[in-house]
Amino acid sequence: MVTVNQLNSSEHKSGSSLENDDPTLVGVHCQYAACHQLDFLPFRCESCHQLFCLDHRTETNHKCSKSGEWASRRREADLSKPSHPHPLPSLRQVEKLCDFDACKITIGTSLSTAVHCSACNREYCLKHRIIEEHNCRNQVPLGARATSSKLIQTEQASVALAKLKAWGLTQRANVVRSLYKPKTSSAATNLAALNSLKKSAKGDVKIPVEKRVYLNVQAEAATTTSKLPYGAFFYSRDWVVGKLLDSAAQSLQVQNVNNHSLDETHKLRIFHVEGGRLLEFNEKIGNSLVNGNTVVLLRGIGPAVPDLIDLTAS
Repeated sequence: MVTVNQLNSSEHKSGSSLENDDPTLVGVHCQYAACHQLDFLPFRCESCHQLFCLDHRTETNHKCSKSGEWASRRREADLSKPSHPHPLPSLRQVEKLCDFDACKITIGTSLSTAVHCSACNREYCLKHRIIEEHNCRNQVPLGARATSSKLIQTEQASVALAKLKAWGLTQRANVVRSLYKPKTSSAATNLAALNSLKKSAKGDVKIPVEKRVYLNVQAEAATTTSKLPYGAFFYSRDWVVGKLLDSAAQSLQVQNVNNHSLDETHKLRIFHVEGGRLLEFNEKIGNSLVNGNTVVLLRGIGPAVPDLIDLTAS
């Protein structure tokens, strides 16, 4: 028979066991020294492993002696787990200077993003992301073969040769024949032609007369679609060839996409008949052309290849 003392002893042991195994069943006193309030839903601090009431459950409120340990353990555990089968590079791994030589801006950071140029395969800051700003046309694309630029130049020269043969040789032959006429006759004819050119030429009236260069301008029919095939115009000797091209294309109503396309097959170029060569966009008119010269607008002929005149001569 179980005595009362045995029952009380059993109940005491059971209560003690419950209190030790799960304090939330019977409640515990808050272990903050200034509190000791009985709480039936105590909170366990994962840093110091003590139990506290609602008011002192945070590390700050119970002045935890091991403050921050739980967060530190959690952070270390998270960092030790592989978050991705192929970890992505951190920002520090991709930080670099802008690929424009004169720029010292660090890109690939949270404050300065890197902009990839698909044409030259380089990365630039926001200021130099535009093709014109980092001189993209003169850059050899990264990863390109060393001989690729020579192959491209050869192909462009071949295309130029095919297009020029349709009209260039005839134009130049006429010029050469005119140069071999008697000097007095040639001078008189040239003077008359120049006077006629000056009378009919159109241009910006704001250009001083002493700075005007009078030219015959043609649009080559095989590569351009022009409402006006040719015309007489004057330009400032201080202008560059690129500005002459823009003005001539507008005057002859030829579509000009030079500032919007990287494809050389769509771009216009200026061919100097008397000089037998393509003019660079940055050449000054006064250094390359004289009164009475003829220039021709061509599309898709490629950049000014240095030996183009030798190719056409063959």
